[in-house]
This record gives sequence, C-alpha cells and structure tokens, in this order.
Amino acid sequence: MPDIDRKEVAILRILDEFHEPMGAGRIAKELRDHGVELEERAVRYHLEALDDMGLTEPMGRPGRRITELGRQELRVARVADKVDMVLARLEAFAYQTDVSPKNGRGKVVLNISFVPRDSLSAALDAMRPILNSGYATSRRVGIFDSGERIGCHAVPLDMTGVGTVCSVTLNGILLKAGIPVQSLFGGLLAIEEGTPKRFTEVVHYGWTSLDPVEVFIKSGATSVSSAVLRSSGVVGASFREFPGVARDHALRELEGIRPWGIGGVIAVGSPSSPLLEVDIAPGRCGLVIAAGLNPVAAVEEAGVPTISHALTDVFDYEKLVDVNEVSA
Repeated sequence: MPDIDRKEVAILRILDEFHEPMGAGRIAKELRDHGVELEERAVRYHLEALDDMGLTEPMGRPGRRITELGRQELRVARVADKVDMVLARLEAFAYQTDVSPKNGRGKVVLNISFVPRDSLSAALDAMRPILNSGYATSRRVGIFDSGERIGCHAVPLDMTGVGTVCSVTLNGILLKAGIPVQSLFGGLLAIEEGTPKRFTEVVHYGWTSLDPVEVFIKSGATSVSSAVLRSSGVVGASFREFPGVARDHALRELEGIRPWGIGGVIAVGSPSSPLLEVDIAPGRCGLVIAAGLNPVAAVEEAGVPTISHALTDVFDYEKLVDVNEVSA
C-alpha cells in the first residue's frame, strides 16, 4: 500500500462518504466540518498526490472520486487517525451549535437513523416514550424520505431517515456560554428504581474510532424501554467534565434551554467530587448526559432494524417537529 498522511486519509474518507465526484472547494468545506483545516489550494495538491498513487481519479468538471484502491487504503488506515477524526468531529460540531436559550432558534447537532419504510410507525411508537422522557436530548425529530441527504449520508431506497438531536448539542450550548466541556467517555448507565446508579460499560472517546453507544445498541446491551416504562434498565449515556468554578453558570444555561424542549441531563456533580462512582479531577465538575441515540436503542429493542450515524450534521432546530405530532 502507498504511504499517505493523515490529511490524505481525511480526504479519502470524505470522498468515500459522499459516493460522488467532488471538487477541491467542496472537499475543503467538508473537511472543516470534520474539524480539519485545509485550504482549497492544499486540497488540490493532495488530490494530485492521491491521483498519482491511484487512490483517486479525476472525473472532469464534477471533480475527483475515490478508487477501489483508495477504499482499500481506507480500510487499513491507522486506527489512531480514525480516533482523531472522531474527536475532531465532536469538537467541530459542538462549535457549530448555536441554538439560543433565549428563543430556541439556531442549529443543533443531528444523528440520523435509517429504518425500513414499512416499519416507520412501529419505530415511532417505540421512540415516543423515550423522547418524552429525560433519557433523550430532545423530543423533536426530523423525518427524511428516500434519497434525501443529511450531511454526507443519503437515505437509502425503501428506508426512512429519522433524525434525533445529538447530546453534543449540550456541549455547544455550554461552549457558547463560555464554558468549555470535555467529553471523556460514552457507555451504559444502570438505572434502578428511577435512579441512575453506575456505569456498567464505558468506552473512552480517545480510544475509539466509533461512537460507543452505536456499538452498544447493535450488541443488544441496552434496555432503554425498560428504564423508561419500568424505572429500571440500562441506557446509553456520556460522561463529561467542565471547570468546577462554572457549575452555577452551567446549571443556569442548561435550565434556560429546557423550555425549548432540550434536556437529557442525568446528573451534575459537585466540584472535585466523584459522580456516579467516577472520580473527578481537582477543580473539575462531572456531567452525565443521556445519549441522543437512546430512542433508536428502543427501536432496536422492539425488533425493528436500524442503521445509525451519530454526529451527522448541524441542523436548524426549528425545522424539527415534536414526535407527538408525527404520524407515519
């Protein structure tokens, strides 16, 4: 295999995700959305190098497309590069979030999940209790037909896309308020008699090239519906930290966004104190947030197959609709 650098891996990943020829300007824009800063001129330089290695090929005016050799290179790309991309994407989307606690308008981070078109009604029935509970970021959803594109993902034929608000939206809300948030890990949180107890499984964001909750959902490790309907079960959640001196400020910001239907905060710790059996660094404060994909976990638990992509795009919050007003 040819020896390529991280920027060229990122370019190949963009071309592979979009399944269509792309020009250098568009690639540069998508790279910025993924947290990779590369000017259009630099993208052209790297594309020429990728052409020479047979990893991309020019298609005239539409731009370049990835070759099969390029896809093979992606499959063996260093895991460290993939991990860096996940962290960069999380931070980039948090930065682009600008939904306002004053009027509930602005952009939120969206996850997208695909369900068979003829199973949409069953999927929505499974999701509603979760979306109306405290174990989802928002009860608003987006419904997308076959062929519609959300970020770099197009809804497949005979499927419907269901967009749910990603919990990284809360990172962005706090960031805009001047409170930096560090995402540490995602995992499974045990709920007993309506009370969060402890994380039973965790995957640190700095160690994974995949969204941890996506993995747990597909492995059948969740029992989100039971946690909501019977007050005991296992839900997806993430653990974050922020400066302890900002605790009161953070609580005000999180409370201020609730009237607009954005929540999902499970627990906020005290400065320098353990939270749900997780030790906190001195001067830091723990924050546990419900996973934005918890409603999709309930769909899988109901026997409806899904294909999910976390951190798909930033999306206008006012264009989403209350799940209680959606009919299949």
